[in-house]
Amino acid sequence: MDQPRVALVTTHAARGLDEDLPPLIEALQRAGAAVSVLDWDDADADWAAHDLALLRSTWDYTQRLAEFLAWVERAASATVLLNPPAILRWNTDKHYLGELAQRGIAIVPSAFVEPGDDAAQALQRFVNAEGGGASDFEFVVKPCVGAGSRDAQRHGAEQFDAALAHLQSLLASGRSALLQPYLARVDEHGETALLWFEGEFSHAIRKGPLLQRHTAATRALFAPEHITAREPTTAELALARKTLAAIPLAGPLLYARVDLIQDADGSPRLLELELSEPSLFFGHGAGSADRLAAAILARLQAVRTTRSVTPTTAR
Repeated sequence: MDQPRVALVTTHAARGLDEDLPPLIEALQRAGAAVSVLDWDDADADWAAHDLALLRSTWDYTQRLAEFLAWVERAASATVLLNPPAILRWNTDKHYLGELAQRGIAIVPSAFVEPGDDAAQALQRFVNAEGGGASDFEFVVKPCVGAGSRDAQRHGAEQFDAALAHLQSLLASGRSALLQPYLARVDEHGETALLWFEGEFSHAIRKGPLLQRHTAATRALFAPEHITAREPTTAELALARKTLAAIPLAGPLLYARVDLIQDADGSPRLLELELSEPSLFFGHGAGSADRLAAAILARLQAVRTTRSVTPTTAR
């Protein structure tokens, strides 16, 4: 086929911060693709000039979700956008965790608080239900639309007033909030993030604990992370596979990241399912950038084949 033209989509604020971009550019070029790196909100970007656009580090969408999703629809009408719009609409709001829980996925227990709710009552109800009156109970308050631990903060039961102020500030800005118990094993074990390309396991990493007590929520694009390679357990692989199978949309997806932490019994729990713009940590998975590049070009070949059979099919 003609040289495929691939756009890797980022944002101006992430330029120089996305460590996945250089190895993916090199892998795509080795595979024969022409690669451009474009900001999603660049008014001059010609998405139709590319055969495929791949979201990578559009990390400012959390403050501009409506604008971002409008761009998603425009870009998808001009080229092949991956992951596709239906997935992006579903996955950019953490209410999806509630849906996965209803489908039998073991998530970190989660309570949602909406603008207009009584924040004090919602927080007290959550603390009573999950903490059971324990003085050492810890929990996390975070926005439902958020990434990179931005605006997420860890609180103790004795910090109820500070936690309430945090929650109220999120609600006052029109943002839904998520309350979750802080599972203490993360301090020792960290998080396990499992990376999947086209439904096949690629590699996994360990993230060190991000949220510290008595530390303000980060206002940066993302919180600094300590990353190392990790071999997932059988239980972690099983939960990741079950989670991917529970996505209420057609798959497999080009890429997915399943973030897990352990509960008090050592069993894995889903913390987040990253399908939109996850870091893929190529540096910790030998050959992973080349595997994704091959999957991208295979997708593109499949699209071209379909169009040659049904030339009137819209992108």
